[in-house]
Amino acid sequence: MWARWRRCGAGAGAGASAGRAVEELRARRREREAALRKARRQEQLVSKRLLREDTGASAGGQDGAEIAPDPLSEDGVLELLRGVQKGSDDRKRWLSRLRWALQNKETQQKFVRLDGSIRTLIGLFTSSLADIQMEAARCLHELSHSSDPAVAEACLPVTSYLLTYLSGHSIEFTELCLYTLGNLVVESQAMRKQLLPQGIIPVLASCIQSPHEAVLEGLGYLLSQLLQAKEAPTEIIPLVLDSVLPQHMLRLVCSGLKAGLGAAVEFAWCLHYIICSHAADAALLSLGVLPALTSFLLDLASEMPQDAPEGLELLVCPVLRCLGNLLAEESGCEAQIQDERLLIALFLVLEHFLQEHPFLIQEGLWLLNNLTADEPFFCSALLSLDLLPALLQLVPCSQMASVLVLTVLCNIAEKGPAYCQHLHQQPVLPLLLPILSLPDPEAVGQCLELLHLLFLYWPEAATDFVRQGGHWALEQHQSTPQLQERARALLDMVGQPLGASSSCHTALPAFS
Repeated sequence: MWARWRRCGAGAGAGASAGRAVEELRARRREREAALRKARRQEQLVSKRLLREDTGASAGGQDGAEIAPDPLSEDGVLELLRGVQKGSDDRKRWLSRLRWALQNKETQQKFVRLDGSIRTLIGLFTSSLADIQMEAARCLHELSHSSDPAVAEACLPVTSYLLTYLSGHSIEFTELCLYTLGNLVVESQAMRKQLLPQGIIPVLASCIQSPHEAVLEGLGYLLSQLLQAKEAPTEIIPLVLDSVLPQHMLRLVCSGLKAGLGAAVEFAWCLHYIICSHAADAALLSLGVLPALTSFLLDLASEMPQDAPEGLELLVCPVLRCLGNLLAEESGCEAQIQDERLLIALFLVLEHFLQEHPFLIQEGLWLLNNLTADEPFFCSALLSLDLLPALLQLVPCSQMASVLVLTVLCNIAEKGPAYCQHLHQQPVLPLLLPILSLPDPEAVGQCLELLHLLFLYWPEAATDFVRQGGHWALEQHQSTPQLQERARALLDMVGQPLGASSSCHTALPAFS
């Protein structure tokens, strides 16, 4: 009656010699990436990211201020191209000017239309001079951020070189290549189709074993963009599952509290997108994803620091969704995690984030619904551990939270008389009366479903409900089209003599 639910709309991602300004710019970029990840809370996020650690220097600005350049004329763009084509000592300066100019969309479009422009950048990108190579890479990176698909298509010839340099020794250069590829695959299916036979998945499988957090975070960003492609379930995810990527993703997610949080967040969303494909649950279950993520939540709850690292909630969110969506499948996988400590951990985590990050309440309740939908184990555990009061306290958090709490209560009540007796002994009925007066058909409808189960399995609940004024609360919904049938059925039930609606009223065991 109360089915498990999937949440697939995310649903929804570093020398001292450079000086303090570079560190401040890097910090700003990390803040922007955190904001992008935060957007994944409600929907999948196909995003683009920029690495501009010396924007102020290249633009002549101050304090790293990002001032967008004006568009150049076609002659101005041609002058820049000829400047970078010259083999003079000023080539790096010309590349820096080009990179600054390419921050403008119109200039990007004019540049890629020039004959030989991309070919010239590729030649400099493969230069043996590190500073020239880096500047050319930054120019390509600016192009990759364009929202014009034609610009991405123009960059098709560079993909094989970007893949080659992912195995380089420069952390900054590798990171730049990863984010450039991640930006390019967003706009162009042709780009993605070209990268697959070029071996992007094996390259990423090698790259994910890097010890450098910046590289791992960039890799997670690139992989998350690939996994959100419309063709991912049939063309990309099977290749990922055949590689070592899933096991390393799981390792990095579960070590996020001790290692790189940014990378852990990216890979948690990668796992989420794979699970949402409906094509990989068996493979992930065999990999031990359920017990691994359960252990992560247990560790998090047991070691929850008062000064938790900023952004920790952005890791918890996709982890909760991964668990909830795996449990949504009819695969009997609940047996892998029949550990009542999971419920305690879940409520501790929700309590920790309740004030500053209330969006996690909804995520946690989705998981709790799927835990209790069919499995009596977690319904019994929730009652025996006396977690019902903590559950009821979540009702005022939001409209969706109230609906989800009521759904979990329905999951419990559906298990029979002993469960309904326990709910009756708790302050459930006083909670339902105010909900019945809300102008919210979804919450009221769920409330009516719960009352039906309580009255059916434990008739004393109907008597108490009437005594508390519930009869009048039901009568006001007799004229509401989507509620009137259920409201009238309940009025008929509360009008019956005690015990007439159920023959289940016997001595019942206590939960222990």
